[in-house]
Amino acid sequence: MSFMWESVILVIAGIILLRISGCKSISQMTISQTVVMISIGSIIIQPIVETSVWKTVVAAVIFITFLIFVEHIQVKSNLMENFLMGKAKVVIQEGGLVVENMKKLRFTVDQLEMRLSQQGISSNITDVKVATIEANGQLG
Repeated sequence: MSFMWESVILVIAGIILLRISGCKSISQMTISQTVVMISIGSIIIQPIVETSVWKTVVAAVIFITFLIFVEHIQVKSNLMENFLMGKAKVVIQEGGLVVENMKKLRFTVDQLEMRLSQQGISSNITDVKVATIEANGQLG
């Protein structure tokens, strides 16, 4: 019976902590957010293997607090924002591909065309004036 209550506590704590951290879809997360969310998933499993639910909740709170701290630093410092988030990279300029940036992003023409199509742009790449891949992976 205690196993059931521990599971309920962990699920409720996980939901509350994810709401505090500001959940997004994985494609919109920054690198630090992704690492923290994966870590929280791993941490929440620990009480099933071990015995301390409260240590798990405290560890998850520490991770979320660290994430909020890192995001605060990103807002205050452009240097840290660039380091942690990256910047948008131009992949189409005046209708032509910026091959160097696509190589840096490890992005293929097919992937770019797919993203353009998802944005409702079904025309040829040569018709696009400027397109960027944002730090979160979205097409801008």
